[in-house]
Amino acid sequence: MTALPPGGSADALTATVEQPDRLDRVLAAVFPGHSRARFQKLIAEGAVTVDGAEVSDAALKLRAGQMVQVKIPPPVAAAPAAEDIAVDVTFEDKHVIVINKPVGLVVHPAPGHDGGTLVNALLAHCGSTLSGIGGVKRPGIVHRLDKDTSGLLVVAKSDAAHHSLSEQFAAHGRDGRLQREYLAFVWGVPERPAGTIVTGIGRHPTNRQKQAVSKRPDAREAITHYEVLERYGTAASLVRCRLETGRTHQIRVHMAHIGHPLLGDGVYGGSHKTARARLSPDAQEALNALIGQALHAAVLGFEHPVSGKPLRFEAPLPAALSHLQQELRLQSGVRNGT
Repeated sequence: MTALPPGGSADALTATVEQPDRLDRVLAAVFPGHSRARFQKLIAEGAVTVDGAEVSDAALKLRAGQMVQVKIPPPVAAAPAAEDIAVDVTFEDKHVIVINKPVGLVVHPAPGHDGGTLVNALLAHCGSTLSGIGGVKRPGIVHRLDKDTSGLLVVAKSDAAHHSLSEQFAAHGRDGRLQREYLAFVWGVPERPAGTIVTGIGRHPTNRQKQAVSKRPDAREAITHYEVLERYGTAASLVRCRLETGRTHQIRVHMAHIGHPLLGDGVYGGSHKTARARLSPDAQEALNALIGQALHAAVLGFEHPVSGKPLRFEAPLPAALSHLQQELRLQSGVRNGT
């Protein structure tokens, strides 16, 4: 395999295959400055193309003459820096801190979000007291919320707290210690007023940014319990979701799977032009003002990791979702509840 000049791009490596072999092996051989494990990670992240087409299989057998390109992300600081970002603290002691996360705030540094995250804010707020078990990039983090999902999130400030909270989240409430409830505004009204969705969830087969219901062997079991709280005619409804597992984008994927995706969800929501047309002009305006999906982590309960005391917190809908709810209620005559 022969390496070629990067074509004027300092963050791209380009090479032509000379000897057929596995993709990750030939990359590690021709570019010894990067480990094979590093290339496997870059392949999984969609940073490698073969003859211009993105590939995701590190074991892909290459043929002589094929062109391979690797996009190397820019270097980032070894550890996130403390940043003066305001956080809405719901509860705090020397072991845990519960945050009411706003829409738009990323939880921890990741490619494309090296700063301005909740971790950066907590490093400024808590100093060196965060648990280090989560690693340099994720100190204290035991669970996450999507960037555009608002609501309650607990962070460990001690290693003992991190161990206990990790166990509780791993059990997903099956042992009675953890409680997580979300409020979701969805298109249409589920046929059953309450139910349980049980599927496998795995990475989408063609879009690496998405998750999907899957029956593949590597799919992970996902269980969501839902209950319809309010109906806004036939156009939309407010649903309470309780998680029994914690898969990436679980509620968004599951509600879309049963035909009721979340309002404002540009990834899983589809267009829903017909349903949108049934909203009043004011409700449409409130929907257009949303940033991301209409999903809020409203309730978080857990056992205090040191005292053992059960703790339960509630966070009201943020202003944008509260305004959307008000307009949906006005157009459908709903006062409170179904």
